[in-house]
Amino acid sequence: MSLKEAQIKESPVCSTKGLGNYLWNDPPDENKWADCVHCGMCLESCPTYEQTGMEQHSPRGRVYLIKSVAEGKLEVNKQFMDPVFACLDCRACTTACPADVDVGGLIEEARGQIRQAIPLTGVKKAVNDLFLKGLFPHQNRLNAIGSLLKFYQKSGMQKMVRKTGLIHIMPKHLVEMEAILPEIKEPVRKKYKNEIVIKAKGEAKHEVGFLTGCIMDVMFSDINQSTINVLTRNGNNVVIPKNQTCCGALHVHAGDRETGRKLAKQNIEAFEDCEKIIVNAAGCGCMMKEYPELFRNDPEWHKKAVEFSKKVEDISKYLYDTGYEKPKAEIKTRITYHDACHLAHGQGIRQEPRDLLLDIPGVEMVHMPNADRCCGSAGIYNITNPEMAGAVLKNKMEHVPEDVEMISMGNPGCMLQMALGVQKYGRNQKIVHTVQLLDWAYQKEDELLNRGD
Repeated sequence: MSLKEAQIKESPVCSTKGLGNYLWNDPPDENKWADCVHCGMCLESCPTYEQTGMEQHSPRGRVYLIKSVAEGKLEVNKQFMDPVFACLDCRACTTACPADVDVGGLIEEARGQIRQAIPLTGVKKAVNDLFLKGLFPHQNRLNAIGSLLKFYQKSGMQKMVRKTGLIHIMPKHLVEMEAILPEIKEPVRKKYKNEIVIKAKGEAKHEVGFLTGCIMDVMFSDINQSTINVLTRNGNNVVIPKNQTCCGALHVHAGDRETGRKLAKQNIEAFEDCEKIIVNAAGCGCMMKEYPELFRNDPEWHKKAVEFSKKVEDISKYLYDTGYEKPKAEIKTRITYHDACHLAHGQGIRQEPRDLLLDIPGVEMVHMPNADRCCGSAGIYNITNPEMAGAVLKNKMEHVPEDVEMISMGNPGCMLQMALGVQKYGRNQKIVHTVQLLDWAYQKEDELLNRGD
């Protein structure tokens, strides 16, 4: 158990009162900055400090600012807001910190105060309300968007928009994102809507809940299907609770902790009867493991959140811990692995995904220098802060080996961002989720058996 996990488990419920110039409930937790001695060990790990060289854009600088507001030395204003929201929340600084200071937790709590002191207005508020409140928590609306995107791709409209140049009426970074839009397929929640439990292939050894996610099930339903295939192949009955919802990570990152709590409550109740909750998106898994942080001031829900967080498991670690079937079919490929920030830094999961890949016959793993360096995705950071995200991505792509055919990872946001990097910098690598490659190996094995090879 990490120091942070121990703090979540054992920490007393915090006061709901304001603190210094934080005037609203749920202020940053002063226990989180107590061990920061501003030693500077975090500096080299920080992507924004690397790009700017500015102290306020470093982890220790942000901690100092957050602490100063609590001490009444600074106001919650734009000068405070900019460096706090410029943070990628990649958690690399916590990995680098000798005292394990939870900078990410402080950033998210500070953002919650900022959004109450300086509410969004105008177009930004409209866009925020449309997507974070009006779309992501509602699976039926997401499915409708998915259907429209599928029609856009299949009808020839996408080709026409690109060929005529109409696409360029959008901002440049959105044009780039459209270019790497994955092929939209049927969401698994729609596909399995009449099935309470997807039965294991062969003897059932375990029964697990599965978070299908919001964007994940619309844009990456093939990865969700691969996850189900791999789980059932390895003796797991898979439960997909119908009343599950968005994990709330994007809301909490944006400072909307109230909506984050509402979504967390819905998921805690939805998965109440599940012994394990399997997640294939690093950001979602990290958020769900940190639900206790959202309920520091609510004894009843804090207790429920602690129990819930113990059940959450990334697909790669779950397979590794329960003993997965090693595929026999060969997939010849040279591959490198990118550590998603919220998997490596947020959950401490590094070796398990690599072991899954190395257990596939024919896979040759090529080391990526600084594999756990942020790619610049950071939820929707690449949309809200495109210039900084682009600079971070450029740095990342400089470390991706050129002589590989695939780049594997365990987070959908990273997959989109790395696909953008491949396109932008003239690469030709295929972007894959770790569990996809394992599923493909199983499928090839079954095909060979059916042919009698």
